[in-house]
Amino acid sequence: MSIVTPKTALRGFDIDFFDVVHAGETYRVRIKRVATARRYTLRVRAATRDVVLTLPPRGSLSRAKLFVERHSDWVKSRLARLPVPTPFGPSALIPLRGSLHEISHRPGARGTVWIEQPESSGGAHPKLCVSGEAPFVARRVQDFLVREAKRDLAAAVDRHTKAIGATARRIGLRDTTSRWGSCSSAGSLNFSWRLIMAPSFVLDYLAAHEVAHLVHMNHSAEFWVLAQRLAPELERAEAWLKVHGTGLMRFGAGGTEA
Repeated sequence: MSIVTPKTALRGFDIDFFDVVHAGETYRVRIKRVATARRYTLRVRAATRDVVLTLPPRGSLSRAKLFVERHSDWVKSRLARLPVPTPFGPSALIPLRGSLHEISHRPGARGTVWIEQPESSGGAHPKLCVSGEAPFVARRVQDFLVREAKRDLAAAVDRHTKAIGATARRIGLRDTTSRWGSCSSAGSLNFSWRLIMAPSFVLDYLAAHEVAHLVHMNHSAEFWVLAQRLAPELERAEAWLKVHGTGLMRFGAGGTEA
């Protein structure tokens, strides 16, 4: 195994990643210093298909490299188990509200993106039809999914806020890798647009979860009581996300943020 360190390392330990070559394959290890960390830890991120090495405040680059070397086989096996990425391209099967749709490129058609249901129920998937030139298919599909996510989440948030007499300041969509939703102290809600690919009860639960934070900015017992009242399928949604949530990250044109 060999480690390739960026040129910025010549100025000291001022780098945020290094590349590791192991058994003929190269993978990137991102460095994350954490003030409360007491030891070196490795984590493989499915969304970005990279490796994160957490260091204690006084961790050294040389020890970091040795730590990665000792666990290189583990890293390789974890990366090999990640789902194969599925770009938003013609003939790809992607989930929409929990149901697989086949992307169908219609270069000469009018419009942008629309759905066509199969003529019979013989196992065919609905078509997610995309017009325009081939290089724009992925972006048009993602833009469509973002719009659908915004519409569904806005409706769910509106329903839940009215149920408890709360007000959300704004609703934003992002492509995060570490969380499905968040609520700021100012009352702004943010969600991953990828929730539109999950079943509707999952999206509804995440909306209810963040709306409940408008009342309880914690995960106290009172918070969970309110979240359960807003989303009766809370446990089912949590279980779905635990099993299938990471898999949603493999779909798309790329460009996630942590």
